[in-house]
Amino acid sequence: MKLLRVGAPGQEKPAILDADGKARDLSSVVGDIAGDALLPDNLAKIAAIDPSTLPVLDDGRIGPCVGQVGKFICIGLNYSDHAAETGAEVPKEPVIFMKATSAICGPNDTVLIPRKSVKTDWEVELGVIIGKGGVYIDEADALDHVAGYCVVNDVSEREFQIERSGTWDKGKGCDTFGPIGPWLVTSDEVADPQDLKMWLEVDGHRYQDGSTRTMVFGVQHLVSYVSQFMSLQPGDVISTGTPPGVGMGQKPQTYLKGGEIIELGIEGLGQQRQKVGKA
Repeated sequence: MKLLRVGAPGQEKPAILDADGKARDLSSVVGDIAGDALLPDNLAKIAAIDPSTLPVLDDGRIGPCVGQVGKFICIGLNYSDHAAETGAEVPKEPVIFMKATSAICGPNDTVLIPRKSVKTDWEVELGVIIGKGGVYIDEADALDHVAGYCVVNDVSEREFQIERSGTWDKGKGCDTFGPIGPWLVTSDEVADPQDLKMWLEVDGHRYQDGSTRTMVFGVQHLVSYVSQFMSLQPGDVISTGTPPGVGMGQKPQTYLKGGEIIELGIEGLGQQRQKVGKA
C-alpha cells in the first residue's frame, strides 16, 4: 500500500493511493497515518479495504506521510562513498543523532534557509517508519518492526552542524529541514530495502545518483542497533544516511542560496519537489 496524508498543515486527512494514483479518504477507517494505525493488525485492516469504495480527496497539498512522529532518528556517515567525499572515516558503529520533529514538513513544501545560514545543504535518504514498537530488538526480527519506507530530504546547515560547537543537531533540526513522503510505502511492497536507486537534483543538475546498496549498516541492523539505546514506538522515523553528491562534497563546495528547486526520489517510493526560500 501507499499511504499518505492530504490537506493543509495540521489538517491533513489520512489517505490511500488507488490503482489510478488517486488519493482515497481513509478518515472513516483510521484517524491518521500515525501511531497505532501503523501496527501490523491495523495495516492489515486497511489493506483489506477496496480503495474504490472510499471518497476521492480533491487535489490538495500532500503532507508528511506520517503524523504525530515521536522520534526522528538519523544515521550519519552511513554510506561509504559519502564518508569518503566528506573526508570522514567510515564509522565502526552507526552514528546516531536526532532531528527535531518540528523540522518535519510535506514533501513539496518550501524549504527555508535559516537566518544567518551560509551552508545549507541537501541529502536524499531512505526513511524507515516503525510499525510494531520494541526495545532490544534482535536483528533477525528487526524487519518485522518496520511498517514501511519513505523518501526523506535530510536538509542540513553545515556551519551550524560542524563549526558552531556541540552536537550535529544544531544544523539538522531547523524548521522545514525534514520533508518526508510523499507516501509511506508498506514494507510488503519493498522487496529489498538494500537495493533501491536514489537521486537528487538542484535546478535540474543531478548531484546525487546512488543506491542503498552502498549503505555501511543496512536497515535490519539499524533498527536493531537503535533499539539498544532507546525504545522504538509506532510512527518513529529512522533516516538512514545519504549517498555521495551533497553540496559539502562538491569542489568547490556548493550550497543553497534561495530560489532553487530541489527534486529527489527513491525507486518505488515516489518523488519530492521543494522550492528553496528564506526564513
